[in-house]
Amino acid sequence: MPSQHIWTHRNQHGAKREVRATKFGGVWRVQAKTAGDVDWIYYDRPSLEDLLALKEILLRKYQRRRASAEDVASVEKLISDEMEPPRRGVRSEQCADPTK
Repeated sequence: MPSQHIWTHRNQHGAKREVRATKFGGVWRVQAKTAGDVDWIYYDRPSLEDLLALKEILLRKYQRRRASAEDVASVEKLISDEMEPPRRGVRSEQCADPTK
């Protein structure tokens, strides 16, 4: 069953922006629309600001038993992936084992 979370905020220009985050099949899909826009914008990589807002919403819902711990953990993983700088020239096995 899909899990959907919706929130609104004002962007830097003062326009109202609605954001929807849906988790289906273990994958988060984030879309946003500014007031007056006709089409939704779908993000392959959501902004850090949107991910942090989603985490805050999920934590509040989790306290009321309206969201799962798995959802919170998956968003925290997305945030950590977004904040971690990309490594160049290092194979994934070398990243996992610091002795190599």
